[in-house]
Amino acid sequence: MRLLVLGGTGFVGGATVAEAVRRGWSVTVFNRGMHGSTPPGVHRLRGDRTAPDGLAALAGGEWDLVVDTWDSAPRAVRDAARALVATVPHYTYISSGSVYAPPAPTNVGEESSVVDASGDAVDGDYAECKAGGELAATEVYGERALLVRAGLILGPGEDVGRLPWWLQRVARGGDVLAPGPVDLPLQYIDVRDLVGWTLDRAVEGVGGAFNVISRPGHATMGELLDSVVAVTGSGATLRWTDPEPILAAGVVPWNDLPIWIPPGHEFRWLQERGVEKAYAAGLKCRPVTDTVADTWRWLRAVGSVPPRAGKPRRVTVGLDPAREAALLTA
Repeated sequence: MRLLVLGGTGFVGGATVAEAVRRGWSVTVFNRGMHGSTPPGVHRLRGDRTAPDGLAALAGGEWDLVVDTWDSAPRAVRDAARALVATVPHYTYISSGSVYAPPAPTNVGEESSVVDASGDAVDGDYAECKAGGELAATEVYGERALLVRAGLILGPGEDVGRLPWWLQRVARGGDVLAPGPVDLPLQYIDVRDLVGWTLDRAVEGVGGAFNVISRPGHATMGELLDSVVAVTGSGATLRWTDPEPILAAGVVPWNDLPIWIPPGHEFRWLQERGVEKAYAAGLKCRPVTDTVADTWRWLRAVGSVPPRAGKPRRVTVGLDPAREAALLTA
C-alpha cells in the first residue's frame, strides 16, 4: 500500500506514519520540512501548501491513499484534494468533534448540524477550519472522502500536554488536587487506536463522517489518575475534591485541570458523543492503563512535551503549583 501523509511530523500525522511503516507500507510525507523527523525509509517531499505553486512536489506522484491532518485554512485542503483526485483513489481528512454546532446535544451523532463553514475559506477558528476542511474534501472526493471526527486524543507523542501534565504533576509527589467526581466518565481515543482504525477504513475505501473516540465511560477520572499514580511510582496522594469549590475558585476545566469536564458544564458533551457508527465499523480502544503507561515511557524518553508541528506553542495547560496549593489548603 502506498500512503501519502500531508503533514506527517506532528502528533496524529507522526503516529499515522509510524503505523503505516509498521505495516510495511510505502510512505511519503509532504510538508515544509521545518519540523520533526521521519522514520528511516520514509520519502519526504517539501512544499508549502499555502504558497502559490506550493503543491508542485506532488505532481507525478502515485499513491493509493492520502491522509490529511490540516487544521488551518480550508482552501488548502481543497487545493490539495484537487491536485490529487485524478491519481489518488481515496482521501482521509482528520477532522474533530469540535465541528458540531452549539449547543450540541448529549450523544451527538454524525448526522447533527455542524458550524457554518466554507471549503474555500482562508481563515476561521478551529471549528470553522475543520468543518471547512470537511466540506473541501467532500466537494472534491465525494463518497471517497473519509472524515475522521476525533475527540480528545491521548497517547505517546501528545504535543498538547494534557496527559503529560498529569504524569509530571503526580511524579512530583505530595498532595494532588484530584477533580471529582471520582467516577466521572471519560471519553477519549488513544492516538494509535485512532490511526489504526483510520488506515483500516481507508484501505476499505470507506467514506463519510465518523465520531472516532471511545464510548463514554471507557475510563473514569479515578481510573485515569490511579493509573498515573501507579506508573509514576511517586507515592502522591490524590485529594479528591467536588467540582463546586474548584469551579468557584475560577479553575477552568480542560485547561487548568486537563481532561476534566465536570457534570453540567457547557462543554460536557465533548465527552458524551455518539460512537456506535465507528464501533460498528471496527473501532477498538485499548485500556487506559496501557495509554498511561506508554505515554509515561515515551515522556521519560523525550524529557518534555514536543512543540506542535508548524504551530506556535500553545498556552501551557495545567494548574500553577501555588494555586493548587492554595486550593488544597482551602
